[in-house]
Amino acid sequence: MKLLPGINSPADLRKLDVAALPGLAHEVRRLIIDGISRTGGHLASSLGATDLILALHYVFDTPRDKIVFDTGHQAYAHKILTGRAAEFHTLRTRKGLSGFLKRYESEYDAFGAGHASTALSAAAGMAAARDHAGENYRVVAVVADGAMTGGMSWEAMQNVGQLGTDLLVVLNDNQMFISERVGRLGHILTKMLNLGAVQRAVRRTELFLGRFPHWGRRIRRVIKRVRVLFFPGMIFEEMGFAYFGPVDGHNIPELVEVLGYVNKSKGPVMLHVVTQKGRGYEPAEDSPTEFHGTPKFDIETGLSAAAAGPEQPPSFTSVFGATLLELAGRDAKICAITAAMPDGTGLDKFRDACPERYYDVGIAEEHAVTFAAGLAAQGMKPVVAIYSSFMQRSFDQVMHDVALQGLPVVIAMDRAGVVGEDGPTHHGVFDLSLFRMLPGVVVMAPADEDELRHMLATALACGRPALLRYPRGKGFGVPLAGAPRVLPLGKGRELLAGRALNFLAIGNRVHPALKAAGLLRARGIDAGVADLRFIKPLDTELVERLAALGPLVTVEDNALAGGFGSAVLEHLNAAGLDAQVLRLGIPDAWVEHGRVDELYEDLGLNPAGLVEAAAGWLEKISKQKTAA
Repeated sequence: MKLLPGINSPADLRKLDVAALPGLAHEVRRLIIDGISRTGGHLASSLGATDLILALHYVFDTPRDKIVFDTGHQAYAHKILTGRAAEFHTLRTRKGLSGFLKRYESEYDAFGAGHASTALSAAAGMAAARDHAGENYRVVAVVADGAMTGGMSWEAMQNVGQLGTDLLVVLNDNQMFISERVGRLGHILTKMLNLGAVQRAVRRTELFLGRFPHWGRRIRRVIKRVRVLFFPGMIFEEMGFAYFGPVDGHNIPELVEVLGYVNKSKGPVMLHVVTQKGRGYEPAEDSPTEFHGTPKFDIETGLSAAAAGPEQPPSFTSVFGATLLELAGRDAKICAITAAMPDGTGLDKFRDACPERYYDVGIAEEHAVTFAAGLAAQGMKPVVAIYSSFMQRSFDQVMHDVALQGLPVVIAMDRAGVVGEDGPTHHGVFDLSLFRMLPGVVVMAPADEDELRHMLATALACGRPALLRYPRGKGFGVPLAGAPRVLPLGKGRELLAGRALNFLAIGNRVHPALKAAGLLRARGIDAGVADLRFIKPLDTELVERLAALGPLVTVEDNALAGGFGSAVLEHLNAAGLDAQVLRLGIPDAWVEHGRVDELYEDLGLNPAGLVEAAAGWLEKISKQKTAA
């Protein structure tokens, strides 16, 4: 008999006997696998955390007790157990369930999360608010080992240790980040797994010495100091946490027993739980990186729908990776930096070919940028590849450590613009507004995969801080012609001359603008298109020349506030030109999740939307002239 249909909330879960929980976990996993095979999503991490999440909801009185998840891509079982099983098939689809945690979606989602290393800080704030109000609910932060490499996690830990408040931190150690685990923390956690016998021996010794109050106390103090050297778990105890573990994260009865014990503990507690990414689905167990974020796939074979379909144009990411490797073959000073995402940023081939010039700093975007600044200060040519939405964390480092010093660091922002099913935490729609304000930087966006190659060469050759942003997914099928070449800095290109109207487009909206211009011409409207290429420095000569011909329509997949269109307006205003400009881009609202084509349609940034906006605007202008 199936148990999951009878679970509409954690209260139903707590009515079950502990012995029934492993069977329920199996049902939850099957629902996750079936759902993600149809919608795509973060499979391996959620399968690995299923048993742990089930045990947490069994022991803690949610939603009164607060469970705060780091990042959120490990929390699919949490969604299913908190009344969303019937809607799980809508995950990551337009107007369906979010792939991450959303406070508006459920009272059980105590804190929204899409980026790493936030759970400890949020949980600490909740615990402090609880203490201030004199309440007694429990607060639990579930933090994956990868998120512990982020500096924000350690900032929160020192604060929690100082407060001494009741807070449970569950370290979900799946022995991986998104890709393979890197850095000293990974070595520390591995030592913890291997030194369980040492830890038990030390505790037995301390108990024995406790029988001798005088000299035993002195020896215990010495042992405590020595233990720091041999037992890495002491790093948490020295920060004010009581450390327990490691515990098998797939033994639900044991987890329930341990959680029941630590639930009664006072002060900050760190529970180290070891899980396996992809648990319960063999393809994901064998290839957890490929199944971290997966498109739709066939359950029987594990093959994605994309792999089984016709050949597609190369992705922007793969073109970036191949071009960087090609350029690095000619220049020994070029090096690459990633924040725990070599595969996602296309640096995996660079890592394998040039390991001495490749640096994976863990989930530490701020450090990655300043580390690159140090490399550049000593004559290297660093390229930092980070997703656009994650680069938001590094604004201060770009400003203070790179731009202010004029250091030639190249920042390659993958996943710029609308990214699709991951939703508002991952859309890269603010980078142009954020970084174009900085003096002395170069900001550019390629129209297609071929232009990306030339822009990367340009960024490396310009000798200035350079930010390059490009979208997620496949290119436009434009042939990769010739070797990467350096483009004239700050110069766009007129692709199609128009006398009635001209689109000024940037990045991956150039090709849709070309299609829109063709549709407008079919209506008898002589529309042109210019690919500006550079947001900064802006091709002011081209802008002024086209403004003299007639109305301009700027097109971007960035926030309109402070974006590319704003740069055009600012220049025209400063030049004293009375031009007519319509700005099309991301409005002052959060873009939710859905397929990229659906989102562009909703935003009016697909060819049809551009046509309707431009034609309607021209009609409005015509009526105003007639009325005048």
